[in-house]
Amino acid sequence: MVITTMRIMPGIDQLNNKKVLLRCDFDVPVADGKIIEKFRIEKQKPVIDFLLKQSAVVIVAHIKAVGSFKEIVAELEGLLDRKIELINNLGELGSRVSNLRQGELCLLDNIRNWPGEEKNDELFAKTLSTGFDLYINNCFSTSHRKHTSLVAITKFLPSYAGFLLEEETAQLDKMINLPKDGKIFIMGGAKTKTKVPVIKNFIDKAQNILVGGVVANDILKEMGVDIGLSIADRDTAGLLEGLDIRDNRLMMPFDFNIFEKKIFDIGPETIKEYVNVIKGARVVIWNGPMGLFEDRRFSSGTYAIAKAIAGSEGFKGIGGGDTIAAVDKLGLLDKFDFVSTGGGSMLAFLAGEKLPGLEVLNYYD
Repeated sequence: MVITTMRIMPGIDQLNNKKVLLRCDFDVPVADGKIIEKFRIEKQKPVIDFLLKQSAVVIVAHIKAVGSFKEIVAELEGLLDRKIELINNLGELGSRVSNLRQGELCLLDNIRNWPGEEKNDELFAKTLSTGFDLYINNCFSTSHRKHTSLVAITKFLPSYAGFLLEEETAQLDKMINLPKDGKIFIMGGAKTKTKVPVIKNFIDKAQNILVGGVVANDILKEMGVDIGLSIADRDTAGLLEGLDIRDNRLMMPFDFNIFEKKIFDIGPETIKEYVNVIKGARVVIWNGPMGLFEDRRFSSGTYAIAKAIAGSEGFKGIGGGDTIAAVDKLGLLDKFDFVSTGGGSMLAFLAGEKLPGLEVLNYYD
């Protein structure tokens, strides 16, 4: 997978007095009306600042934690250090766009509140595009979705990749293509269905793949290991079809932190082995915690892995909301060379799948 002719954002001289529809990632966790993970929003700030020097911008984004951005717009203003006008509906959008002036920043309320968004509806895209001069996708984390604000919109506006989209694709492409010697992939968490394609794609591209979480439970179950009442998928045979689960490059946990007959974390001996492998690695890629790290009783595996990677001398890349949350809780995010904003999109990219949001920007050969 290589960048060929992906349409890159125009220079600042070409943006003078333009009206830009900007797809951002504001899908953050919220508790008691407060944003509790700010990383994704902070990653959007450079492109917003750049565009507002010459252009007017309307941001399109979605959020699952709350129904409307009304609840957090004041916090967004603080994080972006910008005044933001919230646009409540498409009728307001049309009239507001016609009067937009350079330096003004607006945010259309939660785009997924409109049913046309997830249907990749062209009529909805045409309405959304009205009055704008160009469209920029700076939302890598949702680019694996075939949604209107990522795909159909590109049929109606000149469309480009933002800074973050460029960075994400370049770094992930680098991870895939770096030499396999000394490269390890650490795979944990749940959703084995999304993880197995990555393992299949990386088994010949990495020296070792270290496994934990529900992914490990599924493989162990298929190996015939008694995992007690641990969380596991029903159809492990189907999920793991085509993967040689006994490949010696696939490193599995062999002791566990068990509570009430359920595996909640990897055990101390597995931790030692995994940490030793990490110490000698030239490249480490990590997606998914080793266990239920949110509970202090079962955090040892995930935190030991995070500290070992942060202290290693090789190239270090991570992705996935839970993984980032664990590393951030330890205050170690700045120790990593690359932190992806994507979870599912990162996995899809590393599995070798074509992401619809990139495909429409001519990313693929």
